[in-house]
Amino acid sequence: MKRLLTVFIVLAALLVGAAFALLAWQRSVGDAAPASTTPVSLERGGYLAAIGNCAGCHTARGGSRLAGGRPIPTPFGTAFSTNLTSDATGLAGWNADDFWRAIHLGVSRDGRLLLPAHPITNTTRITREDADALHAWLQAQPAVAAPRRAHELRWPMNSALGAQVAVAAWRALHFRPGIYQPEPAQDAVWNRGAYLTQGLAHCSACHSGRNVLGGDDGPADFRGGLLAGLGWVAPSLYDPAEAGVQRWSDATLQRWLRDGHADGHTAQGPMAEVVLGSTAAMNDADLAAMSRYLRDLPQQSVARPEPARPDARRRERGAGLYREHCAACHGAQGEGRRDDSGALAYPALAGSRLVTQASAANLIRVIERGGFAPATPGHPRPYGMPPFAGLLDAEELAALTSYLRGAFGHAGGDVDAVEVLRLRAAAARR
Repeated sequence: MKRLLTVFIVLAALLVGAAFALLAWQRSVGDAAPASTTPVSLERGGYLAAIGNCAGCHTARGGSRLAGGRPIPTPFGTAFSTNLTSDATGLAGWNADDFWRAIHLGVSRDGRLLLPAHPITNTTRITREDADALHAWLQAQPAVAAPRRAHELRWPMNSALGAQVAVAAWRALHFRPGIYQPEPAQDAVWNRGAYLTQGLAHCSACHSGRNVLGGDDGPADFRGGLLAGLGWVAPSLYDPAEAGVQRWSDATLQRWLRDGHADGHTAQGPMAEVVLGSTAAMNDADLAAMSRYLRDLPQQSVARPEPARPDARRRERGAGLYREHCAACHGAQGEGRRDDSGALAYPALAGSRLVTQASAANLIRVIERGGFAPATPGHPRPYGMPPFAGLLDAEELAALTSYLRGAFGHAGGDVDAVEVLRLRAAAARR
């Protein structure tokens, strides 16, 4: 018995020692970069903050801009964003080196490893020059007192030490620090687009294919997947049948990124937030660069899940619901409806990728929560669609969704009430 206890104590000591060694290694890993010698431009820093949509995550609903507190759903519970203003509860006292370590290495000023809810695999790609400009702009913003809100995470992330060890292990598996290195076979425009997409705009933070630990295949992973706690799917940027834009024209994609609306394509859900808070602020050169890079991504079809068993009665019910609630705006044949100027006011559902995507999640979210495109300077008064969550139950929503995915020449596959309830549950985990 005494020998067994001794073995247990030795093993526990080894595990604790290994955990602390892992933690120390992760706090020190990474390449250094000297402060930029280029004069810092606050205007440039503000532009970079807009592209990176810093306010999108670091502003709570109804809260002060950049003061943090917004809930960020993760596979391990809910994290809350931090205060980025110059207050003592935010970045007061942080110098450019402190900020660089946070944005490039994911290490806070006090030595803590930042939770990967911060898209560190993307922000590590940012150059020191851009990081210094971003830091200077944030320091120039009005100070707002907003103490950090405690995260609501599950074991082992619900204790300070457990969270740090778990993050250290996650980083060992999934994080490799490094500034974006231009591809020598590509020109400057393509490389600028890659830098923006993989780095500051952190597109793969949503559009990657994540494993059970929330890890991905790096900042150029655009396979798409379900967004934890939101119930939306970030569709694949590789597949033209999902969100791939390889077959779009440059002009269409640039307008869509800037306005959220182009040639019948409309940004919805989380992507509407991205357009409003990020890509709408891009200058023409950066829009052209991002368009060039995204249109050059390799084409690869995503796997389609097994649909629900076809049910003629379910689709017939869905057809009735469509005539009752949808046809007046979207047309009897899903052709959409134009306003007095001839512009497409209500989008066509016939041929819509939102309708026929491998997952019906986004279609269900739009029907339940409504469809709201971003109001941008180029499209200031978009038409909206009211939510139907309080009007349609799970069976009715499954019927309407199934009808849309099978009507107008579509072959999207049926959805049953069980799938509707599963997606609702995924949206409720926050």
